[in-house]
Amino acid sequence: MSLEENKATMRRYYEAANKHNVDLAAELVAPDFVDYTNKIEGLESLKEFGNMLIKGFPDIHWTIEDIVAEGDKVWVRTTVTGTHKGEYRGGPPTDEKITIRCVDIWRIVNGKIVEAWAVDDLLDFYKKLGIRAS
Repeated sequence: MSLEENKATMRRYYEAANKHNVDLAAELVAPDFVDYTNKIEGLESLKEFGNMLIKGFPDIHWTIEDIVAEGDKVWVRTTVTGTHKGEYRGGPPTDEKITIRCVDIWRIVNGKIVEAWAVDDLLDFYKKLGIRAS
């Protein structure tokens, strides 16, 4: 796949995520997908994680700020926004508006996303939700 095709795959992934279409996003992911940051292995775990985010933040939205491709990897810098309206990781809704700045690194093989790593600025997010970072 070309660098532009890999970037297009990631744009489609984020578009599906913004439509809260977990199944469509999962169509772009290989069955043996691994997200090393969020400890996700496989499609079902990815879907569960996506549904958890949507339940906790029904207006969650990713804005792509930058996208860079090299070899089989795509780096995507995003801003994630949402409002904590539902349960998230066992905690009750706080009605807090959140903003998270992220850099995600995705590896794509034959048009499918196979691996992910993330660097997220979560300190303010944790404070607003009353989560203690350990």
